[in-house]
Amino acid sequence: MLDLLADFVGELRAAGLPVSLTENVDAMEAVRHVPLDDRGALRTAMAATMVKRPEHRPAFDAVFDAFFSLSPALAPEEGKSDVDLSVLLDDALRSGDEDAVRRLARLAVARLAGMEEGRGVRGSAYVFKTMRMLDVDGALARLLGGARWLERDDLAAAGQRLRDEVEAEVRRRLVDERGAQAVARSVRRPLPEDVDFLHASREDLAALQRSLRPLARRMAARLARRRRLGRHGRLDFRRTLRRSLSTGGVPADPRFRRPHPHKPEIVVLADVSGSVATFARFTLQLVHALAGEFSALRTFVFIDGIDEVTNLFAGADDLGAALVRVHEEADVVAADGHSDYGRALVTFWSRWGREITPRTSVVILGDARNNYHASSAAVLADLRRRGRRLWWLNPEPRSYWDTGDSIVSEYAVHCDGVFECRNLRQLEAFVSSIG
Repeated sequence: MLDLLADFVGELRAAGLPVSLTENVDAMEAVRHVPLDDRGALRTAMAATMVKRPEHRPAFDAVFDAFFSLSPALAPEEGKSDVDLSVLLDDALRSGDEDAVRRLARLAVARLAGMEEGRGVRGSAYVFKTMRMLDVDGALARLLGGARWLERDDLAAAGQRLRDEVEAEVRRRLVDERGAQAVARSVRRPLPEDVDFLHASREDLAALQRSLRPLARRMAARLARRRRLGRHGRLDFRRTLRRSLSTGGVPADPRFRRPHPHKPEIVVLADVSGSVATFARFTLQLVHALAGEFSALRTFVFIDGIDEVTNLFAGADDLGAALVRVHEEADVVAADGHSDYGRALVTFWSRWGREITPRTSVVILGDARNNYHASSAAVLADLRRRGRRLWWLNPEPRSYWDTGDSIVSEYAVHCDGVFECRNLRQLEAFVSSIG
């Protein structure tokens, strides 16, 4: 069991979950107090000791299901039974009995999935084939047609339970054949904070959206704490000398002036063209969710024209709705509607450049793909000279920078830092650094 737990923890870490040695020991202790054949209790005990964030739970469950498939797979001779699966299907859906659903799932996988040893087929393909050949959707439609209103929810729940059991049976068989680690790797999905903005699926985007609010709360608490516990202020010579009288004039206990940390003033310029729109969306949502941690926050969006949209976020409870208004109302097209960083930067400097002060930090969001237009990089030199800091966040991998129409390096020489920012984890690290 210890070896199994060690492999399980190793796979959780490979999936990105931060499982420490202490949590590993806690999980081993928890396992001693639950029956090993009670899969639900085992899952709950281990999740309570190893999962820190709710958004990490799906990744934990996927690995757990691969390592702790406690019920043995159906014997081959039982799978050859002459029992009519359609009769079992109707009975299981009507009754909702867990044992009946589980037995049906095991029989259906044995007869219909067509699993062959050595074939590198993903488990989802076997699940789809089993459910289609069993015609679960057809059976549900037939039973729902004659069901009373109160029975419909029970039928739908039984159908979902059947699918879950089919998935579990397929997983058990794959684990028997390939081993838990191989199956866990095959079902591994990135954590929400590691999903690439530019290649996120619809499901990934939904997970990212759910992760934003708790991430913003954690970051706001962290930034506020950092300011409270910031560095000492400047040395207070008078108090230090007075204190040294008790040690014969030796300043053994220097005194410092009380620091007065200032919240940063941030100006964000975001490329909202199609290629980086998803990146800009999540970055703007996170930054505005942290608006209380900045003394001032102004937002500008651009394609080949540029417009200020700070007012669209002011007082908005639903940042998603505010972003919809940004796309509908912002005047960001000045020519052909293709990214033109040079034109946007020149316009920004001519209209708002005088409002940049020594307390202003400027953050530019975009891939620096300029469609072979003039870069106008000198504007960044002016921004850096006039402001406090100038950072650039690029959602593309570093290996893509300066390829094709990308001119990252031409802008980078005028920035205090250019950061690869492809996911929430990298975005969180950057925002923490500027707080």
